[in-house]
Amino acid sequence: MKKIFLVSIIALTSSVINAQYSNMTMPQALYGTTFNLNIHESTKQLVTGNQTITGAINNETFWGPTLFINKGDLVRMNVTNNLNESTTLHWHGMHLPAVMDGGPHQVIPAGTLWQPYWIVKQQAATLWYHPHLHETTHAQMTKGIGGFIIINDPAETALALPRTYGVDDIVLALTSRSYNTTTNTFVSPPTSARVYGDYMLSNGTPNAQYTLPKQYVRLRILNAEIERGYNLGFSDNRTFYVIGTDGGLLGAPVAVTRLPIHVGERYEIMVNLGNDAVGSSIDLKAYNSGQSQSFPGGEPNTGGVFGSLLNNTTFNVLHINVGATTTSTTPITAIPSSLISNTYWTAADATVNRTVSITNGTPGGTPFNFDNTTYSLTMNPKVVNLNDIEKWTLANTNPAVFGHSFHLHDIEFKIVSRNTGTAAAYESGWKDTFFISKNETVSFVGKFDDFADSDVTHPYMYHCHFSGHEDGGMMGQFIVTGTLGTNQNENSTSFSLYPNPSSNRLYVNLKDANTEIYYVTISTITGRVVMMLPQPEWQNGIDISSLESGVYTFQMMDKQTKSLTTRKFIKK
Repeated sequence: MKKIFLVSIIALTSSVINAQYSNMTMPQALYGTTFNLNIHESTKQLVTGNQTITGAINNETFWGPTLFINKGDLVRMNVTNNLNESTTLHWHGMHLPAVMDGGPHQVIPAGTLWQPYWIVKQQAATLWYHPHLHETTHAQMTKGIGGFIIINDPAETALALPRTYGVDDIVLALTSRSYNTTTNTFVSPPTSARVYGDYMLSNGTPNAQYTLPKQYVRLRILNAEIERGYNLGFSDNRTFYVIGTDGGLLGAPVAVTRLPIHVGERYEIMVNLGNDAVGSSIDLKAYNSGQSQSFPGGEPNTGGVFGSLLNNTTFNVLHINVGATTTSTTPITAIPSSLISNTYWTAADATVNRTVSITNGTPGGTPFNFDNTTYSLTMNPKVVNLNDIEKWTLANTNPAVFGHSFHLHDIEFKIVSRNTGTAAAYESGWKDTFFISKNETVSFVGKFDDFADSDVTHPYMYHCHFSGHEDGGMMGQFIVTGTLGTNQNENSTSFSLYPNPSSNRLYVNLKDANTEIYYVTISTITGRVVMMLPQPEWQNGIDISSLESGVYTFQMMDKQTKSLTTRKFIKK
């Protein structure tokens, strides 16, 4: 009788304890080479009272699906903007042509379909996608628009690693939000410039818990914050292992008990739950108390622009319940001693050296920028030669009042030096984003290969990934140029469309066979853009089946001359 009573008490206690948690959402997994992504507003119950207005993709209510793609595949994205405002969708960490990159120049108007595509050329890695509309990124990111991309390749598949999505291999997007107490809407621009949230969200779930099996598990962690950094560790101070950085797997696991992760960064970790009892629990925490004010979220204040209830505190990011060992798949019970072979560029490999200085940001003065230049869409880009190996040195010394998270589009790079000490072992792999503290100088080396485009209207970006700093002008742009054809400015850009009227597929007849189509924009007769096709595969016709019946304009941009030519067509 006493035993039954004790079991009942344990069960009741467990139920009461777990009642304070919410089961964490695992985003839907999408596989294949063609992905249909519908960006829209939604609602989600996040705090007591009214449901909060959120941003989402497809069937999610905050965030979006996880896209699984393979190295070597040609992937196509059909992105429909069903928001009431323009947006973009940037493939963060992806190596791809600039015109497909989804930066602030590839604006998708409300109601428009954007169709980028590219061949996946990089190794297995955890990437992500998110809005990148200049001066609106902060507000749209706050709503929760974004998602993960997981690249697979044979080298990663050959390793004994956890990879059953949602079971022993999970994605974990960390962020925080504050709410309007009257309407339960997010506090964000333009109504507020506040940069830190008061309440933790993991995959868009407050007070999140998740059940993971009694074995080694893999967490693909993204800092999806507006500005806050996280100093991650487990509640029992156990050792865990970093196996991957932004651009893919490391050469060997790196043992840590703490892992700083800043805005835009991704780390893959493995942690052993094999010694934990089924039914027990452990917390993944942010050990953010005692950090310097250079650490975002280390400020002591709870109110104001830089205030938060989470500031300078230690708090839970995920309550992990230990479940039974998996039986449907072979459980991973050991960590590999080695992972993949990486060959990194060194400072000695670089033939071009650049220095980018973080400037301004003084109270009441000019917002943070690079090299005393506030970003504009038409600013002159840096020019990089195709296949050059470059060393970039980022200097945060004048004035050095704050740390920043720096992101470079297009390529993965290797951090080769920090003036404050050797780069940490956990960040020794391929990176596209890193944190630079105040009074720090960081150098990295990368090769700008595969994709060249001299068009200044579709450059790549480099910027601080704090979305408020980015929106305020802490951003620059660059183009990668290759050898241009000898017939530049000589081709005819005249073309016709057939059949016209057309019902499902529209074909382009170019007068000059040497003309290359760089961009196609289809608009209604009143000027509303409905389809955007960067470098379309037009030879087999353009699918217009989604358009309503009516008269449309078809605007073609020639790749060599960048001239615009327009024709009308009728959709039956």
